[in-house]
Amino acid sequence: MRFDLTDLRLFVDIVQSGSISKGAAAAHMALASASERVTGMEQVLGTPLLRRGRRGVTPTAAGRALLQHARIVTLQIERMRGDLRAFSAGLRGEVRMLSNTAGLVDLVPAALRAFLAAHPHVDVDLEERTSADIVQAVAEGQAHIGVIAGSADPGALQLRGLGVDRLTVLAASHHPLAAREAVGFAELLDEPFVGLGSGALHDHLEQHAGRLGRRIGYRVRLRSFEAVARLVEAGVGLAILPLAAIERHPVDGVTTVRLTDAWAQRHLLVCATDFGQLTTHARLLVEELERQADGPKRPPQPA
Repeated sequence: MRFDLTDLRLFVDIVQSGSISKGAAAAHMALASASERVTGMEQVLGTPLLRRGRRGVTPTAAGRALLQHARIVTLQIERMRGDLRAFSAGLRGEVRMLSNTAGLVDLVPAALRAFLAAHPHVDVDLEERTSADIVQAVAEGQAHIGVIAGSADPGALQLRGLGVDRLTVLAASHHPLAAREAVGFAELLDEPFVGLGSGALHDHLEQHAGRLGRRIGYRVRLRSFEAVARLVEAGVGLAILPLAAIERHPVDGVTTVRLTDAWAQRHLLVCATDFGQLTTHARLLVEELERQADGPKRPPQPA
């Protein structure tokens, strides 16, 4: 069985994109060359690796087994390169990181500001996803680390705590709800809402509304926390935002009301398949996340 790293990386790209042509493009390879490599792997193994259909390709049982090993091998190569880069000041490194909405409000940006200033030769590939998607992606080797909510099932991933994220109701000061100290989520679902158009927080709230057999009645969906707060102030509707976002983007004329549901208070965690096996740069970024969660008490040390 003579598969090289190019074969393995190509196969991962094809499965992740669901298309041989898209996988070839991701691998910077001509379609004919990519198809030939896949066919060659199937001939060596003596079994199909992909099911080809009108809508793309999916891995067979043999393909899923190869995919798992290919991800392990390519991730180990990246770890080796990351460790060796620490000894070569002129070379660049990269950390692939995923975060839910709560982490992106304050903690992750603060950690990245400090980390990137201390390590100018390192790039961070950051993407927002739901906590459940992050767990799966990190377990499959698609990212080095992820910031997730404590309510997510981490499976076999290792975890470290980063503090607490509290979801809070935001209402205009003249809204009847503003006179209350606390409210349950179910009581709010007859009210008009202002919210984010997409993202992990949006999906999280929709999930809990669905469990009640309801939908959230959004009048407007926006892209930023501050824009949401401005429309709440104008009386367009209520919003549910992380308390850190409200404190970071203060707006006059609005009031916060505590959300009583247990899921509104979520512990933030950083996850990895094995913290001891992270690349040097990924490990340093985890340390910076922990430092920022505790408060920036000591300056980061360059790698």
